[in-house]
Amino acid sequence: MFAEESARLAGILSTEIVACHHIGSTAIPGILAKPIVDILLEVKDIQKIDSYNNQLIGLGYLPRGEYGIPGRRYFIKEINVVRTYHVHTFQTGNPEIARHVNFRDYLIAHPAEAQAYSRLKAELAQQYPQDINGYVEGKTDFIRSVDEKASAR
Repeated sequence: MFAEESARLAGILSTEIVACHHIGSTAIPGILAKPIVDILLEVKDIQKIDSYNNQLIGLGYLPRGEYGIPGRRYFIKEINVVRTYHVHTFQTGNPEIARHVNFRDYLIAHPAEAQAYSRLKAELAQQYPQDINGYVEGKTDFIRSVDEKASAR
């Protein structure tokens, strides 16, 4: 799904994309994940991305602007009212790129920690079945811990 959707995005943004990364839980083998593929696009100029909104809407994406992270352009896609893709777009050099990629790579390289993350996600999903904010906040300390370890490598 990542490869197919990345190709669709590249069909629109090919002159802007520097790199395309599969991030999030679906990028980490063997862990629980919601069926949502997270894609991180590294682009030359984040300001130009807004000019592609109509074309991305044509692909089924909803532009959300920065959506809480300065310097990001965030898009969501739903198919039959089910969210299927998140696209996080950052300009080359934004530290969020390395943070997301390093998190993924660290958990791939450390399967025991990946499984601990998977268990935490399962517990939080059970604890907060209708509260996405509680679920996300419950992961924060674990994510920060992995971020620190990943950046020290």
